[in-house]
Amino acid sequence: MAFEAFYRRHVDAVLKFVVRRVSDPHLAADLTADIFLAVLDSADTYSPGRGSEVAWLYGVARNVVSAQYRKASREARATGRLAARRLMDDDDLARMEERIDAERQMRSALEAMEGLPEGERAVLELVAIDQLTVTEAAEALGIRQVTARVRLHRARRALAHFTSPSAVYSEGRA
Repeated sequence: MAFEAFYRRHVDAVLKFVVRRVSDPHLAADLTADIFLAVLDSADTYSPGRGSEVAWLYGVARNVVSAQYRKASREARATGRLAARRLMDDDDLARMEERIDAERQMRSALEAMEGLPEGERAVLELVAIDQLTVTEAAEALGIRQVTARVRLHRARRALAHFTSPSAVYSEGRA
């Protein structure tokens, strides 16, 4: 009964407070209802020693209106981000799936490369990733060309099941 009297005494003033802060009358009515629900839920936190019940009520009202502004701002940013993106068509989805599959294979191959002996991994990286010729890779590593070819062959054989043949068997630049 006490809350009903409190509500009747202050509802018009709170509604005017909210209307001055939001432009939509329906939103103002909703926020006013939210304010009084918040007051009802937190009535036990009111302390007369810290100020009047009216000051406390307006503090709650200000917090509810501020929360609404933050919510509206988040929604506007999210809507803006979505509006800036075009919807994906079937071709986009297919390309994305292909990229994901290729990245998954490449990740598996890179993990497998970590298990290779250092010499084999070094030659394979230079030839398959950096696109050097076997001769250039051998020179870069300070080893003979035949040694580089043997190491490359062993590395390719070890990794053949992790990725496409074209990635592992790339000869680099001519």
